Amino acid sequence: MKKAHWLLNVIYFKYALYLSLTVLFSISSYAQEKEKSWEELKQGYELPAWYTEARFGIWLHWGGQSQPDNGGGWYARHMYMQDVGGQTFGKEAYANQLKQYGHPSKFGYKEVLQSWKAEKLDPNALMKYFKEMGAKYFMVLAVHHDHFDDFNSTYQKWNSVNIGPKRDIVGDFRQAARKYKMPFAVSSHDDRYLSWWLPAFGSDISGPLKGVPYDGNLTKEDGKGLWWEGLDPADLYGMPPAKRTPEWIADMKKTWVLRHKELVTKYDVDMIWYDGYGFPYGAPGKEVSRTLFENSLKKNGKIMAVVAGKIADDEAVVKDIECGTSNKINPKPWQSIITTGPHWFYKKDREMVHNARTIIEMMADVNSKNGNLMLNVELLPDGSLSTDEKAILDEVGAWVNKNSAAIYASKPWKVYGDNLNSILKRASNIANADLEALKKQAESEQFNQRTVKSAPYGNDEVRFTTKGNILYVFVLNPTEGEISLPALGLKSNQLPKKIKSIKMMDGKKVTFKQTDEKLTFKVPANRPSKYAAVFEVKGAL
Repeated sequence: MKKAHWLLNVIYFKYALYLSLTVLFSISSYAQEKEKSWEELKQGYELPAWYTEARFGIWLHWGGQSQPDNGGGWYARHMYMQDVGGQTFGKEAYANQLKQYGHPSKFGYKEVLQSWKAEKLDPNALMKYFKEMGAKYFMVLAVHHDHFDDFNSTYQKWNSVNIGPKRDIVGDFRQAARKYKMPFAVSSHDDRYLSWWLPAFGSDISGPLKGVPYDGNLTKEDGKGLWWEGLDPADLYGMPPAKRTPEWIADMKKTWVLRHKELVTKYDVDMIWYDGYGFPYGAPGKEVSRTLFENSLKKNGKIMAVVAGKIADDEAVVKDIECGTSNKINPKPWQSIITTGPHWFYKKDREMVHNARTIIEMMADVNSKNGNLMLNVELLPDGSLSTDEKAILDEVGAWVNKNSAAIYASKPWKVYGDNLNSILKRASNIANADLEALKKQAESEQFNQRTVKSAPYGNDEVRFTTKGNILYVFVLNPTEGEISLPALGLKSNQLPKKIKSIKMMDGKKVTFKQTDEKLTFKVPANRPSKYAAVFEVKGAL
């Protein structure tokens, strides 16, 4: 009996051991199976519908560099430069620092960060407004070139929870985005840390404080008894150049990966956008992208995340065009990023680059070429919208909501537009040099945007989008009268079918005539909007 009992116990023990090892092996195998490389994860990857159908997003490129009154979008760098050389957009930064804060030997960028309070920031109200104006996804700046994290970072003590606003900005916006069911993206610009901050280690080249070192040269010990006691300036500005060993640079990159892995996982982001060209620091940027895809796969059973940037040689990354548009229809969805002002960060002396008209024209053009428009809103330092910014956004939102059927989930047609280059056709009376500049702009992509200073489109230039069996025609600069579109002639290269009806987006029918050579229709005087007029065309597809 005892022997049988002993034998039974042995069997139970072996069975239990077998189960434990099986479970352990299964968990280990599962973990190994899920820890795929970037190359493995992107095999068969398709952009998620939430992104390809969105067509319009809002970005808040906002942070500590919004706080100074003037001085351009690279304030943190240029405030340490009496002479900015060719970077003339930052020429007012040093003077503004002296006037608003003090000399950068005593009042450096860390003091600018400490003065930033964001006291009127209301992420829920902003998200509600952006959704109401028609945005389908939202992005917030997580870290700029200044190396300051706008989130509750475990690996960077110079962050918005410890300094300045004393709140988790990314976390607050993430919560608001989830509340209003908006896909949530973050932007990282922290790829040029080693060179961007070098001026902070210099000194004045002229004047009474010539040669006095700027605060980038301070050490952790220098902060004893001051507001930044316990913080190391080297963690913000980097080590002084002479002390940067290969080991320090390698460690910095490891920390960069940890910071960004925490960013994409703790905040469960749907998309990350990288500034600069290529993956940040090469392999480190690719590892963060891999982690984002990995996290999405584990959560959703498939990859629903997006990586975007100027990374031309990777098919899994959304192509990004800054302040510009594509010069052709791209087979894969892409993204244009523009900002209302000249600096990306708000500045009091800004001269607006865009108004409602140019933003709407950009959206129509980008959508017609299979792209999404990501519009940056330059928040005031306190976190609120300026009156001029809101006036523009109100008008854009009204137009988007009126014409949403032609925007969301739209696809390009066979050609993106008709009566193209109308600006050049109207440019016979301008100087040859200006005409050549316009031609080059039309052929380029990055930084080729049309702005409030650009010549208006011709009254017959159009863009096309499609959805199902409907063709949408965007007349970019409408005026009352007839226009003709050769692309919709029955015997054109596009070979459209016989059109059955044309109406405006408010339902009003439009008279038209389609011949072998062209489609002619009348643009009414009374239209739903004073901006680009959109027409629904049935039968052509």
